[in-house]
Amino acid sequence: MWLLVVSNTLYANLGLPQAAAALPQENADIAADVVIYGNTSAAVIAAVQVKQMGKSVVIVGPDKHLGGLSAGGLGWTDSGSKSAIGGLSRNFYHRVWKRYQQDDSWPWQEKSKFGNRHQNSSGKEGGGATMWVFEPSIAEAVFEELITEYSIPVYREELLNRTPRSSTKTANAISQGVELQDGNITAIHMLSGKTFRGQMFLDTTYEGDLMACAGISYHVGREANSVYGETWNGVQTGTLHHKHHFQTPVSPYTIPDDPSSGTLPLISTDPPGKKGEGDHRIQAYCFRMCLTDHAPNRIPFPKPDGYDASRYQLLGRIFASGWREHFGKFDRIQNLKTDTNNHGPVSTDYIGMNYDYPEASYERRAEIVAEHERYQKGLLYFTANDPSVPADVRKAMSKWGLSKDEFQDNGGWPHQIYVREARRMIGDYVMTEHDCLDAKDTPNSIGMGSYTLDSHNVQRYIKPEGMVQNEGDIGVKTPAPYEVAYGAIVPKKSECKNLLVPVCVSSSHTAFGSLRMEPVFMILGQSAATAACLSIDQKIAVQDLKYESLKKQLIKDKQVLKYRKRSRFRASKLKGIVIDDNKATLQGSWSMSTGNAPFVGSGYRHSGGSNKTGSKTQAKSAEFKATLKPGRYEVRMFWPLNDNRASNVPVTIQHQGGSTAVVVNQKSRPKKSPDALSLGIFDFGATGSIIVKCDGTDGYVVLDAIQFVPVSP
Repeated sequence: MWLLVVSNTLYANLGLPQAAAALPQENADIAADVVIYGNTSAAVIAAVQVKQMGKSVVIVGPDKHLGGLSAGGLGWTDSGSKSAIGGLSRNFYHRVWKRYQQDDSWPWQEKSKFGNRHQNSSGKEGGGATMWVFEPSIAEAVFEELITEYSIPVYREELLNRTPRSSTKTANAISQGVELQDGNITAIHMLSGKTFRGQMFLDTTYEGDLMACAGISYHVGREANSVYGETWNGVQTGTLHHKHHFQTPVSPYTIPDDPSSGTLPLISTDPPGKKGEGDHRIQAYCFRMCLTDHAPNRIPFPKPDGYDASRYQLLGRIFASGWREHFGKFDRIQNLKTDTNNHGPVSTDYIGMNYDYPEASYERRAEIVAEHERYQKGLLYFTANDPSVPADVRKAMSKWGLSKDEFQDNGGWPHQIYVREARRMIGDYVMTEHDCLDAKDTPNSIGMGSYTLDSHNVQRYIKPEGMVQNEGDIGVKTPAPYEVAYGAIVPKKSECKNLLVPVCVSSSHTAFGSLRMEPVFMILGQSAATAACLSIDQKIAVQDLKYESLKKQLIKDKQVLKYRKRSRFRASKLKGIVIDDNKATLQGSWSMSTGNAPFVGSGYRHSGGSNKTGSKTQAKSAEFKATLKPGRYEVRMFWPLNDNRASNVPVTIQHQGGSTAVVVNQKSRPKKSPDALSLGIFDFGATGSIIVKCDGTDGYVVLDAIQFVPVSP
C-alpha cells in the first residue's frame, strides 16, 4: 500500500532497528542471490529460509512496516487446522508465545486472567509452544527480531517502477522496472533509482506487482464455474453463507419502498449477473482494527473529515429490524484488545469499492486506501453517535476506541489494508476448489492449507422484488488439510524461469479464498525460498527443479507436506456414477457439516432436525438426478451415522418402471452395508432421480451422496 515517508528518528522512536532503517538512500545497485519484493509475512519468512540455506538475500518493498496483515491488525489467526502448520511459519507463532511469557508484554491485563486461551503450551504438535492470537505490535516485534537475528537487509518504502515498456499496455506487459534476459529476471528497478540484482526473485506482495511487471499471466476477478468445473466460483446469487447477508427484507431506497426517491449510497443498481458466470469483481477489503474498551488505553472514535451519515442508513435500518449482532467479531486478544473484523450485512467491508485496486497506479491505490479509511472511521462514529442507532448499541459502542499503544505512528489506525484478493497468477498448476475439497490428487506438495473456502461479499445489489442483498460471500468447509502444489507458486517456464510467487498464487478465486491465510503465505514463502536456493545450486530454472530434492529439504526443515485425512470417500474413486450433495437440487434451508465421518466429498448437509409435519421445515427436500446409460443399476445411499439421525426418512426412486418409495433408517446400517445402504436394483432410462424429503421425520435428515452402480444383465 501507499505510505508516507518517515524519518530514521521516527524508526528509533518506534523501537525498530536503526541498521535496517538507515540503509543508503543514494542511487545504487544492490545485489543478492535472492531478491524478495514485498514486506509481507511471507517475505520475512522467505528471507530467513534463504539465510539458513547459506545464500545472500535482500528484502525490498513498498511498505515501511514488516509483516503485512500479520502485523497490521490480523491477530486472530485464520488457521484452519493448526497441526498442518509447520516449519518457520510455526516458529513465528512459537516466537509470539515466547514474547507473551515476558512480564512486560502485559501492561494492561494480568497474564493469568488471559489464561491459556488460543495457545498450545505443551508444544506436542511440534515446533514448541505456540500462541495463535496476538497484538499487532507483538507480531511486528517478532518480524523485526528475525530480521535482526539473521542480519537481513531491508529496503523500505521502495516502489517498483511499473511503467510499461510499450505504449500499448496489455494485461501482462513487461514494465520498465524489470530487466529480462533469456526468460530470466536479471534486475528490478525502483522509482527511487535503486536497482536490485539477483539470481532468483520472489514476489511476496499482496498485489502481485513484480509478477505482473515481469509479464506473467494472471487473472483478476471471479472465473465462471465452467472454467475449472467448479461449483462455488462466479456469481453466487441465492447463496447466503455465514451471517453477512440481509436476513430480513430491507429497502434499498431513500424513502423505503419508493424507487422514485433514489437509491441509498453504496448499493449498485446494476444487475448482479447470472449465477455461476465470471466477472471482474473481487471480494471486499477492510482494515482489521485493534480496538479496546480499556479507558486508559482508548482513543475515542472522532467524527472524521467528510463524514456523511447517509452512507450508513442501511445499517440504521438493520438495527431497526431488531438485529443485534454488531459486536460478533470483536474478537478478544491480549491486553483487553480486539482484532475486529467485518460482521453482518453492513459492516467494515467497503463492498464494491475496490475493483480497480489490483491494477491501479500507486496514486490511485492510495486514494482507494484513504476512501476505505474514511468509510470505516465514519462507520465507527455513526454507530457510536447517530440517533438512528438504538440507544443500547450506541452505549455499547461508545465504550470502544482505537488502542493508543498500537500503530503509534498512524494515530492508532492500522497501516495495512486487508487486500483479501488482487491478482492471481496463472502458473504451472492452478489450484481449484477440487484441490481444497480433496476431490482430486494434488501433485508435488510444498505445504498445507486447511481454511474454509472463504470469500467476502463482492457487491450489494437490488433483488427483483425490490429489496437489498449482498452477493459473493461463501463459506464452504474443507474436509481436512489439503496439499498445495509446487506448480502453484511457479510461473509457466515460457514466461519466466527464476521467479516464484508464494502470495498471489496460481489459483481460482474459490481456491484462493482458502489459500489466502497468513500462515499459508508464510509456509509458501519458506517453500519458495527453498526452491530458489536449490535452483541456484543446480543452475536450473525453477520449473526444472526435481520435486524429490525439494521435498527432502522441506521435510528436513519441518514443513508439513501430507496430512492423515479423516475417513471419507472421494466420489471419483467410487464405482459407477456418484451424485454428491453439492450437486443435488435443494428445496428449503439445509446446513453444511463435516462433524461426522465417513462422508463423500467435502462434507454433507443436514436438515437441522425440525422436520415434523406442519413445521416451517416440512418443505425441505433434495433431488439427486443422474444422467445414465440406459440399463440396470443398484442405487446406494451414503450418509455418516449418528444417534440423532431420523429413523423414518422418505425416499423416492424414480426409474423406468415408475416410482418406488422406501423409508430409510439413518440411525444405523446393516453390517453387510457398512458404508452405504442399498435402496434396491432398478431399470433406468437416460436419467435416474432420487428424491429425499423431511416430512414428518423424527430426527436429522442427512444428505451425503447417491450412487448408481451398473448391474450386469
